[in-house]
Amino acid sequence: MSLDSLEKLFIEELRDIYNAEKQLTRALPRMAKAAESPDLERAFTSHLKETEGQIKRLERVFQEVGQAVRGKKCKGMEGLIEEGKEMMEEDGEPQVIDAALIASAQKVEHYEIAAYGCLRTYAELLGYSEAAQLLQQNLQEEEAADKKLTQLGESGINEAAASAGAGVEEE
Repeated sequence: MSLDSLEKLFIEELRDIYNAEKQLTRALPRMAKAAESPDLERAFTSHLKETEGQIKRLERVFQEVGQAVRGKKCKGMEGLIEEGKEMMEEDGEPQVIDAALIASAQKVEHYEIAAYGCLRTYAELLGYSEAAQLLQQNLQEEEAADKKLTQLGESGINEAAASAGAGVEEE
């Protein structure tokens, strides 16, 4: 497809984030299971429910703009999830793994925040007011999830990780 209009870019990005959210619904349960902190586990489980709601909103956006609900492989999310998976497979202190899970999840949130911010703006410019509102809702949930992850890190998970090991080993 040739990106020769904002409309085409909007549809391509919409398909990309749709696939990204679908990938995330498969990753979040694994992240919840890997978390040592019950609060972090709950945050991942709660965000899974939000993500499922975001997918439903994206499907409504597709309907509003007259497009079939269809994803396009999101390589960015695939890479972020793979990085997170590598962290979960590492041997180490559970508190350090939790800190790594927070970092991985925040990378995902920042990716989604950027995607939803752009999509919302495109929808506004293209006159898709309902789509813009739905995308704004998703954006606000992603921002809230990012803030929650920051609070979890600052509420003791990162401190526990800092005191878990004696230092950095050379590879």
